[in-house]
Formats: sequence, C-alpha cells, structure tokens
Amino acid sequence: MVSAFSCDSPAPSIISETMSTAPVLNLSYPIGKFEWTGSNTQADRAQYIESIAAVPDKLRAAVNGLTDEQLDTPYRPEGWTVRQLVHHIADSHMNAYIRFKLALTETEPLVKPYDEKAWANLPDSELPIDISLTLIDSLHERWTVVLSDMKPSDFERKLKHPELGTVDLDRYVALYAWHGKHHVRHITALREREHF
Repeated sequence: MVSAFSCDSPAPSIISETMSTAPVLNLSYPIGKFEWTGSNTQADRAQYIESIAAVPDKLRAAVNGLTDEQLDTPYRPEGWTVRQLVHHIADSHMNAYIRFKLALTETEPLVKPYDEKAWANLPDSELPIDISLTLIDSLHERWTVVLSDMKPSDFERKLKHPELGTVDLDRYVALYAWHGKHHVRHITALREREHF
C-alpha cells in the first residue's frame, strides 16, 4: 500500500542546464518535503486553514489557459500529468476531509489508506479538469467551515493510520496546507520551465 503522504514517486533533483551554478530544483518537492514541527500555535492553525481555503483559487489560477496537450504533460519525467495532479488533489482532499470528520466524531478511528498511484491511473483521471476543480471548490468550502469551527482541543483529536500510526489533527491540518501548495507549485514550476 502506498502512503497517503507520498504524492507520486520521488525523482532525482535536476540542475538547470543554463548555468552550472544555478540552484538545484527538486521536481518532486519544489517547496520542500513536509516537515512536522510537533505542535501548532493558534496563529499557525489560522494560517494553515487560510492556505487550505486558498487552494481552489490558486489551483484554478495555476491551470488557467492550459490546453489539453499541456494538461497531459507530466510535471516531471515519469511523474503525473497536470490533469492527474488536479484529479489527485480532489481524491486526496476528499479523503482528508472525511478523516477530519471521522476524528472529530469518533475516538481515534482507524482510517484506510489508498493507493494514490493506482487511483491516478483510473479512467476518471482522464476527465476534463473542470469536474475536479468544481469538486475542490465545494469540498474546500465545506472543509474550511469545519476547520474554522474547531477548538484547540479538537486539533488534539487523533486518528489511526495503518502506515503512519496515531496522528493528531494538528499534524493533518499542517500537512494539507502543505499538500495544496506542493501540487500547485508542481504546475506553476512546469509552466515556468516549459513557458506554458
């Protein structure tokens, strides 16, 4: 089973061909890997919720004007296409939203991981991206309402993940704030490199 945190398989870093001293760009993790500090302040949580709320608009801006050919371009060698990324964000964030609701209403629920790479190869990942963009709009509106109403003690609630162990919602809100930015940057970095 693939970890819900892997988001596509890793690839080696590449160095810009224009200058040997150019900075290294990691195509898999262009904003860096998710790093958990172990706790959040209320200000951190507010910032993470704001980041999650901003994903739909930032994603729409990132894909605005792309042709079908450009949408079917992998964001890196052997990586997902932009189209698959958009559908993956919908898949991943639906799972996260449900996990938040389970953790808020049950005592340390056991959640099921999913094979994101297999999901990205199902036929619905070939659909027009507007379907997932609309889903993401609605999902994030609902998710943000839930997140904004959470008390500090709610963020201490936990869920059990078969691969990750017991995880609290403080970590999950930080993770999904990172996750949206991570994939939006995959798209914008591709556009910059390819001049889309």
